[in-house]
Amino acid sequence: MYLSRVEIDTNNRAKTKDLTHLGAYHNWVEQSFPAEIEAGKRDRHLWRIDQLGGKRYLLVLSEEQPVGEKLATYGVAGTVMTKSYDGLLDTLREGQVVRFRLTANPTHTITKPGARQGRVMPHITIERQRQWLVDRAEKSGFQLIQQTAVETPNDEATWAFDIVGREWPVLHRKAGRGVRLSRVTFEGLLRISDVAVFKQTLTQGIGREKAFGMGLMTVIPEA
Repeated sequence: MYLSRVEIDTNNRAKTKDLTHLGAYHNWVEQSFPAEIEAGKRDRHLWRIDQLGGKRYLLVLSEEQPVGEKLATYGVAGTVMTKSYDGLLDTLREGQVVRFRLTANPTHTITKPGARQGRVMPHITIERQRQWLVDRAEKSGFQLIQQTAVETPNDEATWAFDIVGREWPVLHRKAGRGVRLSRVTFEGLLRISDVAVFKQTLTQGIGREKAFGMGLMTVIPEA
């Protein structure tokens, strides 16, 4: 596995004028793997947009190494970085505490009586979005850490993670009008409970809309 990053050239509007919706970012990512396109092999590439220090970055996780020139299409010259992800995966251990960042699409399904299938709806409130992650922790191979907040009455326990970003970017599909997707970014601490399952979570993502910048979790081991 490879983890790649490039700073998006947001100061060059002429260069990035095509990046108006999630589908354009998806196409940018896919075009960075021309050998796969030529071979008719379309592997899933997890990606997300990070905002750090006033700059925006495209982060891509892939089985094959992307072509740097293609990944730099809308990026600042000289900012493409690619490194092996396998080394980090090999260091993960059960019980280990890591700091995580996850951009995801928290949703739930509403099924009306008599309906053959339910309707997928986004979680709107911060409370429901946080609970969405809590509900998926164990089956994703990790435990969210609880901490006691001394300023909270009765020393109520709180989760050691927070929501640091909430957006509604547009996705234009091939047919019909564009739709807005709920994009939520979580940051905090977790404890690995099942290494094999957790590695699968890191490499395959969490939740829906993975092709459009959701589901990628990255971790940094706590010292």
